[in-house]
Amino acid sequence: MMTTSAGRTLLVDPAGHGAYPTLGEAVLDAPDGACVSIAAGTYAETLELAGRRLTLRAAGGAEVLLDGTGADVPVLLARGGTLAVHGVNVRGGDAAAVQAENAELTLAGCTVQAGRGTGVAVRGPGPLTIRDVTITGAEQGLVMEGTSGVVENVTIEDVAADGVVIGLGADPVLRSCKISGCGQRGIYIYQHARPSVRNCRVSRTGHAAIVVAHRSEPVLKHTSVRDARGVGIEVGPGCGGSIEACDIGNTAEPAIRLDSAATARIVAEPTELLGGASPLDTLLTELDGMVGLPGVKAEVRSLVDEIQVNGWRARAGLATSALSHHLIFAGAPGTGKTTVARSYGKLLRELGVLPRGEFREVSRRDLVGQYIGHTAEKTAVVFEESLGGVLFIDEAYTLSRQSGSGGDFGQEAIDTLVKLMEDHREEIAVIVAGYTDEMRQFLAANPGLSSRFAKTVEFEDYTPDELVRIIARMVTAGDYELDPAAAPALTAHFRRLAAEPGFGNARDARKLFEAVRKAQSGRLRALGRIPEPGELRELRRADVLAAIGRSSG
Repeated sequence: MMTTSAGRTLLVDPAGHGAYPTLGEAVLDAPDGACVSIAAGTYAETLELAGRRLTLRAAGGAEVLLDGTGADVPVLLARGGTLAVHGVNVRGGDAAAVQAENAELTLAGCTVQAGRGTGVAVRGPGPLTIRDVTITGAEQGLVMEGTSGVVENVTIEDVAADGVVIGLGADPVLRSCKISGCGQRGIYIYQHARPSVRNCRVSRTGHAAIVVAHRSEPVLKHTSVRDARGVGIEVGPGCGGSIEACDIGNTAEPAIRLDSAATARIVAEPTELLGGASPLDTLLTELDGMVGLPGVKAEVRSLVDEIQVNGWRARAGLATSALSHHLIFAGAPGTGKTTVARSYGKLLRELGVLPRGEFREVSRRDLVGQYIGHTAEKTAVVFEESLGGVLFIDEAYTLSRQSGSGGDFGQEAIDTLVKLMEDHREEIAVIVAGYTDEMRQFLAANPGLSSRFAKTVEFEDYTPDELVRIIARMVTAGDYELDPAAAPALTAHFRRLAAEPGFGNARDARKLFEAVRKAQSGRLRALGRIPEPGELRELRRADVLAAIGRSSG
């Protein structure tokens, strides 16, 4: 038989010469610290590991299934020690599919199915790490008792009872998890548990979506609850913690039920909590959440206030003034003009001004034809197709004669727009965007053009610190983690770029983020092995410096 030393790899392949025919035989031979690499196939085996330190990994991304169907013991049982499982699928029977007792457990890139048992059960201090895992068809999806660790990007669906159970003082962090199709509760938190549940989604539960009991103190933040037969969130007597900016809809009343003896704090009202924040307020909150742009946000809020008050006056039978919803967005590229225009359309829809609020972005080539008369037809078609929403014309100044790019053909588009904007002023919002100076030339192209727009909104360049914050959001959205030591280098880089002609603002931030990812990819490829999940998430200061060097070269 093949032997190995700690840190080496043992291969399991029933059809391979010199390899182990079964997983059990490989595990018996493997010393602590070894990795058992498993070839594609279905293995009707169960493993009990006591005090071992092992890694089980699907070889080269192969489809591997550990099948314990019919067994009354866990497919994988770790008592003490350390067990890491990567890319291996597990199907359980009447017992838990994966069970860890006082062991350090890592599951990554796995699919877990169970019959009458629990999908994954962890008891003891851990720590545990569960990432990119799907758990289906179990009695209970994931049970954590007395455990610390991280559960991230985990999907739990179609379970007979509770989706997630957290108890006995457990304090794991749940991030970006989806829990749906639970016969009872989506998340049950009990007996002094203190988990942090962030950016998760809980839907389609037979009872309350989230239940907090027995003096537990969770932090529930930016979590969505939908389609529960019971209340959205129920907090029992003596329970504390906080509920912050959770979005709750289509549940039994009330959306949140706090026992009179509960001390939990509602830090920000959920969207539908007790008739709380409306969709309009939610959209304004999203706008406020954008990095920078204080003047732009104030202008948009002012417009919303004016439209809303005008509507209230109309319903009260009072005189109202006609309002134009057409705007000029002036500023350099990459300052958020397109993003704000999309938000503006959604706000107009919620205000009842536009029936659809859909967003359509066009440029000169979409409006200007190849001969006199063709342009008017093209422009009219685009305009009519955009009715009920927002028509966003980027670099609109290229239509004017002063731009020197197209003469009367571009002018024909402007003249057509002027008439259509007046004829359909209440059926569409036209937003023209471009550099501040060039937009002044654009307005001079037709005597009636400037009067068609309600106001000009100025978009200032982002500061270096704001661009670092934008990079940080890209890092989080991409499921990366950035070394804090890289921040000064980023700030200095953006300070240099801001002083150069053609500064692209957020576009330059996006380009740099992509360059940092490429630098990380090159570094990881040079390792000569498959990186661990933590390494795949990590963006080092050296990656940032390499990316800055390439962009400056």
